[in-house]
Amino acid sequence: MSTHPATKTFSLEYVKTIGMISAGGSGVGGRGFNNPVGLDVSSDGRIFVVNRTQIRVCICNMDEEFLGDFASGLGSENGQLHLPTAMAFDSQDRLYVTDEMTHRVSIFDTEGNFLGKWGEQGDGDGQLNGPSGIEFDSEDNAYVVDQHNHRVQKYSRDGDYLLQWGEFGDGDGQLNLPWGIGVDADDNVYVADWRNDRIQKFSSDGRFLASYGESGDGDGQFNRPADVAVDRDGYMYVADWENQRVQVLDSDGVFQLQLRGQATLSQWADDFFAANPDEGEPRSRSNLTPSMPPHLDTPYHAASQSESLFWEPICVTLDRQGRLYVTESRRHRFQVYQRT
Repeated sequence: MSTHPATKTFSLEYVKTIGMISAGGSGVGGRGFNNPVGLDVSSDGRIFVVNRTQIRVCICNMDEEFLGDFASGLGSENGQLHLPTAMAFDSQDRLYVTDEMTHRVSIFDTEGNFLGKWGEQGDGDGQLNGPSGIEFDSEDNAYVVDQHNHRVQKYSRDGDYLLQWGEFGDGDGQLNLPWGIGVDADDNVYVADWRNDRIQKFSSDGRFLASYGESGDGDGQFNRPADVAVDRDGYMYVADWENQRVQVLDSDGVFQLQLRGQATLSQWADDFFAANPDEGEPRSRSNLTPSMPPHLDTPYHAASQSESLFWEPICVTLDRQGRLYVTESRRHRFQVYQRT
């Protein structure tokens, strides 16, 4: 098991992997993902995944049934996406998708019907420049990471601007190309401060509370953290993107464990290889966990050559049962873990 616990009180058990690359072009339906970057789970347990290359939102479930897709094809019209970055549900199961090319947030229901949008490019109050992470608090306020403005903005769920915080820099409360965001049970906000290699914690009104991590590849260190999720006990799950791992910190920022990934084939991939033995037979003879020579023994090269490992984990999501979903943009899948 790819965990290295610091204590005996916290552990995660691998559950399964869902996904494979989709062979269809942009706008073509069918099961599979292509550069998935965001994931969230509706109240009825359906899993929604937004794809950045093959532009669409896919729907599936834990039984690996593919349930459909929407927002297919690149565009800037209502209901279309251009360069999606993240997604989140509000308490009414309305799905909000950020788009860093159109500088807006689009809203859909769980059947994929377009409900509305907000946002325009700029650096003024309520304007956005490359929005990325989005999350909701207990009162359905939306926190949006305004990436290229190096700040976080807070809105009502209908897009009414409420407040903002952050500026470019590396001091407390300053940000440098932030990407992901999480909210804890007390409505504190956690920001994956991507280029500063840390997680920052703020109150819901933007007051700086704490900073966790520094540059590096050791326990509790980060190399371009892409996302953060916080469970009911305050444990932080961080997608340590360039280190090709997920790290878990406790509520004080103390390292608990890391995951490197332990994927098995999804049912989708099993079905594909059964139907395409000319693809499956060479794979069965391949070394899928090779030893790396010293000059290539880096997190990136190991991840790219070892099928079970995370390769560019970009999104971490917790569902209502406490399951952790780790979305891998380069392997077109997500792995699921359960806290034990």
